[in-house]
Amino acid sequence: MTGFRITDGIDRGTAFQFTCDGESVTAYPGESIAAALMAAGKRQTRVTARRQMPRGLYCGMGVCWECIMIVNGKPAVRACMTPAEPGMKVETQHGVGDPA
Repeated sequence: MTGFRITDGIDRGTAFQFTCDGESVTAYPGESIAAALMAAGKRQTRVTARRQMPRGLYCGMGVCWECIMIVNGKPAVRACMTPAEPGMKVETQHGVGDPA
C-alpha cells in the first residue's frame, strides 16, 4: 500500500497496526478505520452483491453506508464511524458480508 498520510509538523501519538485483507495498516489514536485505510492508499471497502461493483468512503459521517466492512468477523460495520484499534482484523465486505 502506498502512503498518503501528512507527517510534517504533526504529533499523532504512538502508531499501531491492524490488518486489512491480510495486509498490515498503520493507524494512530483517534483515527477511524476509514481514515487509516485512506492514508494507506486503500480506497475500496466493499463490493456490491448484484453487480460486483467496488465501493468506498463516500459521506465520511455514517449516513450513506458505502464504507461497510467486516471488522473482527462482524459484517456491515461502518469504517468511517469505527475507531481503529491495535490488532483488529478488517476485511473487504462482499455482498451481505461473506469475505472472499
